[in-house]
Amino acid sequence: MNQNFGLIGKKLGNMQVFDTDGTVRRVTVVQVGPCVVLGKRNQAEHGYSALLLGFGEQMEKRLTKPQLGFFKKLDRKPSRTQREFRLPADVVAKFEIGQVIKPSEYFQAGEKVDVSGTTRGRGFTGVMRRWNFSGSKDSHGTHETRRGGGSVGTNMTPGRTLPNLKMAGQYGNERVTTLNLPVVRVLDDEQILLIEGAVPGPKSGLVTVRGAVKARRRSAA
Repeated sequence: MNQNFGLIGKKLGNMQVFDTDGTVRRVTVVQVGPCVVLGKRNQAEHGYSALLLGFGEQMEKRLTKPQLGFFKKLDRKPSRTQREFRLPADVVAKFEIGQVIKPSEYFQAGEKVDVSGTTRGRGFTGVMRRWNFSGSKDSHGTHETRRGGGSVGTNMTPGRTLPNLKMAGQYGNERVTTLNLPVVRVLDDEQILLIEGAVPGPKSGLVTVRGAVKARRRSAA
């Protein structure tokens, strides 16, 4: 489990930036703030340690009475999105409820991050689009199998179609995490991260940005 610090963000789109040597960097613009600390979870009371963050604003009429009571107790405007981030207990203890987090406090240019988001839904698709099948030959004698999936059956034993075969079905609209994307720039005033590479999801889609869990660490030597 990734227990590195993270922020909630919104994907704004793509652009390119230039380094001082003229190198072109293709980046995704992610707005990661303002993120506000709404609550804490501790081992004694909840069985785990985590930080509850809020992102964006929501109209009060869209909330239930318990949700309104939660935000009135904090004396804050309702947040549109809330996410829990599992973190070590010593990291959670450093934060105060109501604190607004700046991106530059936890992300720096050159650092690797993992970005999670919900991919664009593509509806019901065939095996060629969903699983990148090559399809059947399109020559003399081929009938109704050009974009089919081929044989899925078995012999007398076990005499049934086995589960988890790649078939046509719902494609997209699933949670995806892209690992080890480098941070190119941190724009603190605009609460924006410029992340090199593709980020899952459409424009204005919600994402979470966390420190990379599989990034290679430089040895002390």
